[in-house]
Amino acid sequence: MTDSLAPALPRPADPASTIDGLDAWRSKTAAQQPAWQDPEVHASSVKELSSLPPLVFAGEVDVLRERLAAAAQGKAFLLQGGDCAETFDGATADKISARVRTILQMAVVLTYGASLPVIKMGRMAGQFAKPRSSNDETRDGLTLPAYRGDMVNGYDFSPESRGHDASRMVKAYHTSASTLNLIRAFTQGGFADLRLVHHWNKGFTANPAHSRYESLAREIDRAVRFMDACGTDFDALKRVEFFASHEALLLDYERALTRIDSRTSLPYDTSAHFLWIGERTRDIDGAHVEFLSRVRNPIGVKLGPSTSADDALALIDKLDPDREPGRLTFITRMGARNIREKLPQLVERVTASGAQVLWVTDPMHGNTLTSPNGYKTRNFDDVIDEVQGFFEVHKALGTFPGGVHVEMTGDDVAECLGGADPIDQDAFAERYESVCDPRLNHMQSLEMAFLVAGALAKI
Repeated sequence: MTDSLAPALPRPADPASTIDGLDAWRSKTAAQQPAWQDPEVHASSVKELSSLPPLVFAGEVDVLRERLAAAAQGKAFLLQGGDCAETFDGATADKISARVRTILQMAVVLTYGASLPVIKMGRMAGQFAKPRSSNDETRDGLTLPAYRGDMVNGYDFSPESRGHDASRMVKAYHTSASTLNLIRAFTQGGFADLRLVHHWNKGFTANPAHSRYESLAREIDRAVRFMDACGTDFDALKRVEFFASHEALLLDYERALTRIDSRTSLPYDTSAHFLWIGERTRDIDGAHVEFLSRVRNPIGVKLGPSTSADDALALIDKLDPDREPGRLTFITRMGARNIREKLPQLVERVTASGAQVLWVTDPMHGNTLTSPNGYKTRNFDDVIDEVQGFFEVHKALGTFPGGVHVEMTGDDVAECLGGADPIDQDAFAERYESVCDPRLNHMQSLEMAFLVAGALAKI
């Protein structure tokens, strides 16, 4: 799918002069932005990004908006997963393929459980920046800037590494481009063949710890063999749509990659198909909400337990004034202890307003804790309890639980406690790899998919 995109607009002296107010955000408070060390490097990096080809195309973004509209209407389900924070060193073929493979495996199980199309979306090819609760970090009396993701600074605790270097935005672009290139090769070739993906899942259920999921796996196996016997066109089942997403945190980067679509003369942020605004940057009067209100991409907003119904309605008015299905996704991150209490009032008020947003659960961020041996972690049981609470609330209200948003990896890491084949804290010393938040490993991710499929089958 191709379309023509005009070059990015240069930064104007007067923000109000930009088409559709694309630079109006510059007059707003922009939270969580880097303090770039070298203004000249910053200026040259932004200029270079503004001239580079788009990472995604406007036509692809339009297709995703249609898919998300179907999910908002209860006709599809969103699976969004990937790293908490991608790293440049982690952008290898093996790690990318393992992550894509895990998402495809999860999607097969969810598709069968829901009897609905599953929209496959990675937190990939752009998730290189992270908000932080503190600007600084202190170790052994030395205070340095906090790690804000490879797009901003390095993870090593040294003055050279932790300085905010704007040239990293250009490296993030090129790393994203190579990641997208590999994803497209995987998802448009034999790697995504339904029969192959299902075969991988047989390995999961062969583990005695996962034997309780074997009956569902056998049902899927019979369905696949039935389609094959009926002569189903498996050439069509060898390819899948796969969309890229990340948190739109660094506004200089997002603005530099915004292009005007020559078909419609509308602005698209071509850094990703889907962008979301974090819990720390969703201020209705802030720069992030202002900027993303101007682009045609589908937009997500993270909603934590402090979110009021009035907050949600104000975000709808700003980001989705035309009430367009597929435009706005609310990603709730309440925590297992809060989900059943906090979510109903939001869903009730939003539904009553007539808005048709897509409701998605992020069961990871509200359940973070510190293990006794000092590692940032999450309990698998808490993660699953929040997912179950999300489904319970929507069932009680007669609304549709439209998706899950998880931090996960295709690797055999040990970062989240528990699971049917349990991870304990002793494993952290050798297998904890995340540079930011703990992720579900490959097996835990698949277990979640089987559990969510069971819940979807009851809708």
